[in-house]
Amino acid sequence: MKKLGLLPKLIIAIIIGILIGSFGPQWSVRVLATFNGIFGNFLGFAIPLIIIGFVAPGIGDLGDGAGKLLAITAGIAYGSTILSGSLAYFAGSIILPTFLKLGSLSLNAANPEEALLTGFFTVEMPPIFDVMTALLLAFTLGLGIAAIKGDTLKKFMNDFQEIIEKLINSIVIPLLPFHIAGIFANMTYAGQVVTILSVFSKVFLMVIALHIITLVIQFFIGGTIAGGNPIRMLKNMIPAYLTAIGTQSSAATIPVTLAQTKKNGVKDDIADFVIPLCATIHLSGSTITLVSCSMAIMMLNGMAISFVSFFPFILMLGITMVAAPGVPGGAVIAALGLLETMLGFPQPMLSLMIALYVAQDSFGTATNVTGDGAIALMVNKISGNKLVK
Repeated sequence: MKKLGLLPKLIIAIIIGILIGSFGPQWSVRVLATFNGIFGNFLGFAIPLIIIGFVAPGIGDLGDGAGKLLAITAGIAYGSTILSGSLAYFAGSIILPTFLKLGSLSLNAANPEEALLTGFFTVEMPPIFDVMTALLLAFTLGLGIAAIKGDTLKKFMNDFQEIIEKLINSIVIPLLPFHIAGIFANMTYAGQVVTILSVFSKVFLMVIALHIITLVIQFFIGGTIAGGNPIRMLKNMIPAYLTAIGTQSSAATIPVTLAQTKKNGVKDDIADFVIPLCATIHLSGSTITLVSCSMAIMMLNGMAISFVSFFPFILMLGITMVAAPGVPGGAVIAALGLLETMLGFPQPMLSLMIALYVAQDSFGTATNVTGDGAIALMVNKISGNKLVK
């Protein structure tokens, strides 16, 4: 089992959960519900720490290369992320209602357990502070680290980031399959799993289509600005796309992304700067997936959706996911606090969001890294360089 990736483990967990919910005794579902309650409370405790552990060092590290090139690259990457999230919102608002039955789930009841079995007991784990406080503290620390250029606080935050990454790698990620098994066992027992599985497949297809459209737009703009053939340049990036699908990590794909970007004619020093930076700050594919999945879950639960409420969420996603851990599902773990505070997701919906996101995570990562090549083309031209033949 240790050799299996997270996605195969989650698929196995979903199957086991459905079997337990269909054929297991009620007490077995309640045992899993007890675990889910404890795990969910622990996740609630950890979310503010995760935000500080990722966002503060991520913003602080941007100060290392402070200058015009950094500002240009970060601005283009953030703009690309925001535009991709907005595209996902408008596409989802048109497409999702055509195959979703609005309000067909009951996970957003005032008391979510009204639709699901309760655990035998709960263990309260109140967070040290709320999510908004964590975000403000992370921004303050990150900007402060970049401004004073001091090593003491920066080293402390980097060490703290390592602790949080250990927490995610050693506790959260390994226990996720059990958590997802419990969620699906409970939903199956409540007669809701057919709806969820139907949504999984249809949302997946919509998200992949949006990823492809986004990449075509990015390379059309990047290729046109750089003075090259957009289709040929996008084709050259296919090895990076396929590598990212296999590794599910932007960081692990950097060598391939670099090689293919240079093949597209980007000057070496520009590529060497832009690609590693964008691997942590450019998240167009992940944002598309998060926005699409969250909209689907909200519609299923009969929650009101508007661009006025979603756009601030998209703006915050582009910041909160900076330097998300290089593990499968890292972006959604970093975004849980925003889903809870800005969109009003209760614990059962957060758990479902994790499952729905991770199933598509590798394709989001592949879109992120492939789009990095388009940003490099733009920065190369803005910096006054022509494509290397």
